Amino acid sequence: MKKEHLFLIFFLFLTLLLFYLLYEILTPFLEPILWSVLMAMVLYPAYKRLLGLLKKRETISAIFMTLIVVLVIILPFTVLLLSLTNELIAVYHLVQENVKSGDLQASWQKMAQNPTIQWILMKLGQNTDITSLDPLDFLIKNLQQISNFLFSQSTRILKGLSGFVIGFFFTLLSLYYLFKDGDHFVKRLKGTIPIHAKQRDLLIARFGDMVRATIYGGLLIALIQGLIGGIAFWVLGLHSPVLWGTAMAFFSFIPLGGTAFVWVPASIFLFIKGSVAQGIILLIIGVFGISMVDNFLRPHFISSRTNIHPLLLFFAVLGGIQAFGLVGVVLGPLVATLCLTLIEIYTEETSG
Repeated sequence: MKKEHLFLIFFLFLTLLLFYLLYEILTPFLEPILWSVLMAMVLYPAYKRLLGLLKKRETISAIFMTLIVVLVIILPFTVLLLSLTNELIAVYHLVQENVKSGDLQASWQKMAQNPTIQWILMKLGQNTDITSLDPLDFLIKNLQQISNFLFSQSTRILKGLSGFVIGFFFTLLSLYYLFKDGDHFVKRLKGTIPIHAKQRDLLIARFGDMVRATIYGGLLIALIQGLIGGIAFWVLGLHSPVLWGTAMAFFSFIPLGGTAFVWVPASIFLFIKGSVAQGIILLIIGVFGISMVDNFLRPHFISSRTNIHPLLLFFAVLGGIQAFGLVGVVLGPLVATLCLTLIEIYTEETSG
């Protein structure tokens, strides 16, 4: 074998080995890095404007933008988390007091006599045996077990929060350097892509369009769902409509459930409380109002800007979450878009 061939084999082997080791080294930090890249892409135009205002002082501009991200994300999230915790504790104590006083049992008996509930139970009883079904008895018997379970999970919750804080620190650190040296990174990246400039620019443009469409579309949908949910809670006389509307806006980023984690328990609480009409109205608003916003608008926002089919988008989001965690909400559709773009480039090359 020629010396040149041996050198090429050795060089390829060494390159693959080093890249594998680099991947193993960076694996614990991949998710924070990915989040920082996505945020940098969305916020980079604002950074460029700030850079112009501060007379091209890159370090100061990058620090200011990173601090703005902290103020915009951390403070609202912390306030929301504390408020939700206080609300859940208050609801728990309220249920306990109503159980001890007998008010909850009286409300359940009153609700069971409601013609609408009796009709629903009659229809359910035609297909399943519900004679032994007593949700209130289940709630009373398991209330203490639920509280013990939540207490036992407190260590895991604290561990998760500490992991989130550490991960967010790495995200901010990466974000700072992406702001400061972003132009240099992009120029280096363009130089390493071994395709024509036109195809390279198309690939990068599709990448940016998908990220912006997913994030901006997600924020707009969260705002709409939170607004609808907050107004529904306010009209129905539920406590803290602004808080729960904000919670629904945050939960809207979670596929397969999302805002239902807020309005479904609220509907059940209204039923148990005896406010049957209000519970039914909230269910209708949740199913045909809040949820439909996500089902119709999300595919429209993303598909219209990236030419990706809604069905592929649906599977890309779910598969992305399974493969990459929460960042898969963006990364799944992004990978699908880049694959379609590469097919488009290949088709143009072969047909030409």
